[in-house]
Amino acid sequence: MTRTTTPRDQPDPPPLRGDLRPPGLNADEPTTLLGFLDYLREAVVAKAEGVPDEVAKAPGVTSGTSLLGLVKHLTAVEFNWFVWAYEGADLPLRDDEIPPSDDESGAELIAAYRAAALRSNETVAACADLERPGARSLRETPPPSLRWVLVHMIEETARHAGHADIIRERYDGDVGR
Repeated sequence: MTRTTTPRDQPDPPPLRGDLRPPGLNADEPTTLLGFLDYLREAVVAKAEGVPDEVAKAPGVTSGTSLLGLVKHLTAVEFNWFVWAYEGADLPLRDDEIPPSDDESGAELIAAYRAAALRSNETVAACADLERPGARSLRETPPPSLRWVLVHMIEETARHAGHADIIRERYDGDVGR
């Protein structure tokens, strides 16, 4: 595996992470779904960790997507689906399209994402029936079941983990999950 050259004014990139396999669970449905979601969450985090903030906030592709922008987006999406929609918390929706600001560090954004994931996992743990619909929906549909929210968050996070893979590879050649 070769790395691309890093400009001299940037610090050396962290060591390559390599490819990690999905969780090898043979468990009940909530445990299995959360196992895969947690695996994908950590894949996104691993792509953003160790990258200098100015690089991780910079657009990695023409559309303007950045590593930390993906982390911030997923943080808002976790809150919106699990807390606002499913739990029905009396809190405002979070804008999931705001890029990281100059004063937000990568460490803070990653910590916020991990906290949102923990809160989401607590929501799942508190629900005895994955078929139970949430309090409201983010779409023009009846509130979806927790099963639907979990599967949707798996596909949402997986899609963005793929984006993070590409952006990170363009930065330092790091590939893998």
